Amino acid sequence: MPYCEIPGTSSRYALLAFDQKGCEVREGPGGVNGLMSEELLQSVQKDPPQDIFLFSHGWLNDVPAATERYNRWIKALVERTPESERGRSLYIGLHWPSLPWGDEELGADGSFAAGDGISLDDLKQLYIERFGDEEPIRSALGVIFHEARVNAGATTLEESVAAAYLQLNAALGGLEAGGVAAAPGDDCERFDPELSFQLASVSSSGYGFGAFNVGGPFLEILRWLSFWTMKKRARTIGESGMHDFIARMQSACPARIHLIGHSFGCIVVSSMIGGPGGNSSLLRAVESAVLVQGAVSLWAYASAIPPAAGHPPGYYYHRVIEGGAVNGPVVTTRSEHDRIVRYAYPAASFVTGDVAFDATNNELPPYGGIGMFGICGVAKAENRQMLDQNGRYGFKPGGVYNLDGSQYIRAGGGISGAHSDICGPEVANAILQAAGLGAQATTEGAGT
Repeated sequence: MPYCEIPGTSSRYALLAFDQKGCEVREGPGGVNGLMSEELLQSVQKDPPQDIFLFSHGWLNDVPAATERYNRWIKALVERTPESERGRSLYIGLHWPSLPWGDEELGADGSFAAGDGISLDDLKQLYIERFGDEEPIRSALGVIFHEARVNAGATTLEESVAAAYLQLNAALGGLEAGGVAAAPGDDCERFDPELSFQLASVSSSGYGFGAFNVGGPFLEILRWLSFWTMKKRARTIGESGMHDFIARMQSACPARIHLIGHSFGCIVVSSMIGGPGGNSSLLRAVESAVLVQGAVSLWAYASAIPPAAGHPPGYYYHRVIEGGAVNGPVVTTRSEHDRIVRYAYPAASFVTGDVAFDATNNELPPYGGIGMFGICGVAKAENRQMLDQNGRYGFKPGGVYNLDGSQYIRAGGGISGAHSDICGPEVANAILQAAGLGAQATTEGAGT
């Protein structure tokens, strides 16, 4: 499926897929030598577009799910694009395996129970596929799921089960527990299986995914580990194959490149710009970046982090802004209706009682997501209201803008809330104006 036609339009987008290690997935007979990237590079050399839009989804596991998301998301952008500009833009959807948990884990009442349509054995197999079918992972999950079956009412972890969690963590690459100043995927507290089990056991009082009655403490810990595994994967994939792809596109043509990410996809696009270790090797700056409901730290781009006393100044992506890696604006959206970023994100950090779900007394928490708080720790960041689909922002080159979209990003329920309510014309308008293709008059009704 090299190209996807956008339903209801005459436009299409290319779908470029990568595996969990950041290597492009071959399309068989599609593309050049089975690689869609090669076909795209040859295409832009022959007929350079004016603008290239690259989109990265958040947690979606397969190509059909990614295609369905991009059909709606890119369609909203195309419909807001002036007719004169549509034929001069290339749209590319990036796919990567990214599911930290799925609807199949939820029962009719939001919790796992016998008769909900999936067995513990089936659920174990899902986690094997999600984490990787390797012996250390299989054996660790075997111990954990056996304990969940025979000792569901446990109030503490058996030593063998705690060891299985540590084995699983090591097999997944190991959380480095670098705290708030560490790279995405390691910006959490030390993983202590017993402490995590105790926190998961009281999740009904506000911690973690269990706040939504999504199962017991044994599986709650797996969801936390899965959350951070996918977060680290987003960084790895963005820094490797996808970063290289942008560099090659810049060599092939002079088009302006715009990056748009959702959820963990905001880590992907930040890493595509930042490059390995946050040290970009791109030939030139990208034109704009839009982070929609980002499941990435509010301190991700900070030049200084108040909660990280004792750490060197500057978070992992601070060079993106300080080094001018984006010519135009960096724009974020946030919404109080996004339950994943508002509640699950800080709770999954393995914190020990300092979970903060909202800012209180104007103090920002050490662990929180951009999709709730916007980019923080950057002096020039401006907080604004998201405008309607015809609103005019007047974004300035090099500016950082946090748009409160609670008025428009609000549809959805259950564990996610409005986390994926990103295909509205208001979001599309913000993306286009960041790219310099929408209405560009001075800001109206967008006070700081």
